[in-house]
Amino acid sequence: MDRVVRKQKTSAVLSQTIKTGIIKSNLVPMFAGLTLALYTYDLDPADKLSEVLFALIGSILVIGSAGTFNNIYDRDIDAIMERTKNRPTVTGDMPIKTALLLAMVMAAAGMTALAFTTPLAALLGFLGLFFYVVPYTMWSKRRTIYNTEIGSISGAMPPLIGWAAMTGTLAHPAIFALFIIQVIWQMPHFYAIAIRRHNEYQAARIPMLPVEKGIKRTYIQTNVYLVLLCLTSFLFLPLSLGLTLVALLINAGWLVLSIYGYRQKKDPEKWAKLLFIYSLFHMTILFTTVIIYSLVGIFILR
Repeated sequence: MDRVVRKQKTSAVLSQTIKTGIIKSNLVPMFAGLTLALYTYDLDPADKLSEVLFALIGSILVIGSAGTFNNIYDRDIDAIMERTKNRPTVTGDMPIKTALLLAMVMAAAGMTALAFTTPLAALLGFLGLFFYVVPYTMWSKRRTIYNTEIGSISGAMPPLIGWAAMTGTLAHPAIFALFIIQVIWQMPHFYAIAIRRHNEYQAARIPMLPVEKGIKRTYIQTNVYLVLLCLTSFLFLPLSLGLTLVALLINAGWLVLSIYGYRQKKDPEKWAKLLFIYSLFHMTILFTTVIIYSLVGIFILR
């Protein structure tokens, strides 16, 4: 019984250290890029099975490495915030030296796995890791209200990695549609989190937009990004009218929800919670639609 409990605790500590929740959420857009590349270039999935497996393994390891490095560096501010104070790197359940070794091994193994697909995929994996750890975690997160914008670059790398793993190139407008959409998606999503956790970010002295500029500025900026998100729907037009309409529908729905919810609910936290929940459904629906569209094209319409 004690052995089972220890294994469960070890598993939980490892999961929280590498942030398995973030890994899972990022694999969806990675597969969207991967399957869309297979469909766009009329590639046979059977011929690309090894690349698919290495793309999956490499993405998991690189994203897990980025999350671990983030936990190591941010353990001082994590100790202040309610939602992060129980992370293993804060409580001591995960020794820092062990976490650092884990992060480095995962980074090396992850980029090696991606290199077995294409050199470009490995390069993109490295850039995603670098941008998340250095420009975002180590520099902008504690210094500027534009930390979310800077961090969005690394957050939008997964579809590029999936596409590059299949093709070795980014010379197609379809993949930039996924990339740009995921970049813009992150601002309304993380602004909502920052409003809901306003007091925690303020206590940790992290200059999130709602903390530094207030709710009204955040509301306006959120809607600006949502308008841009609506416009990005038309990036799918050369590829598929159906994808364009799906993207436009859910993007416009987010904008309408933001405007209506803000005016109807005077409680900013309720408005932010509504937007946060919608953002999760938004990303899941959009990228799942891309995956289904691609798989139908590959296996049924070919």
